Amino acid sequence: MRAIIDPPPEPGAPLAPLWKRLSWFFGLALGAMLATAAVAYALRALLR
Repeated sequence: MRAIIDPPPEPGAPLAPLWKRLSWFFGLALGAMLATAAVAYALRALLR
C-alpha cells in the first residue's frame, strides 16, 4: 500500500523549486487568513 504521508527528504537531497515552495507558503497563509476571517465574522454575527 502506498504511504499517505511522504517521509522527510534524505540528507543532501535537492530542494523543490523556489516557486513551488513559495506557492505552498502563500497558499497556506491565504487559507489561514480566510479561515480566521470566517470565524471572526461568524462570532460577530452571533454577538449581534
